[in-house]
Amino acid sequence: MELDNLNQQATAIAQELIALAGLEPGQILVAGCSTSEVKGAKIGTAGSDQVAAAILEGLMNACREKGLFLAIQCCEHLNRALVVEKELLSRYPLEPVSVVPVPHAGGALAAQAMKCFRQPVVVETIQAHAGIDIGSTLIGMHLKRVAVPLRLTEKYLGQAYVTAAKTRPKLIGGARAIYEMPVR
Repeated sequence: MELDNLNQQATAIAQELIALAGLEPGQILVAGCSTSEVKGAKIGTAGSDQVAAAILEGLMNACREKGLFLAIQCCEHLNRALVVEKELLSRYPLEPVSVVPVPHAGGALAAQAMKCFRQPVVVETIQAHAGIDIGSTLIGMHLKRVAVPLRLTEKYLGQAYVTAAKTRPKLIGGARAIYEMPVR
């Protein structure tokens, strides 16, 4: 598996999602990834630090160039907690938890984020503005309501299927709803 190619694919996927979602600086992009699935294996069976490093670098580059915060979802063994930069805690009401993700309890991508982020912290939950799910890792719980699926040009990263979503405010009221007070 060509690591440079995975890096380029991850960058392209993230850049397309960011553009389609219209993300603005300071917003959050959540990513979940099974490096096993990227390699063509069953989720949780063949994690790879090298694959994680290539993908994480691509995601970080795309987020950095747009001023976005990246949240990396851990695996089910850590209840899908997330690795984020400490700076995010001052911008959003998040509370850190005490755990250190490692490849077999947290996943390869989360373990890599702990090594590569400047000041990594782990939080239990987040409400991201958009997300990338690489290999069916189920990131939906970490998206703001309402999630809107996006169809990306690249449908796979390596061998893993990629799903992406943006979010929008809830639409309430219907056709008869009034959104401004009538003038008296």
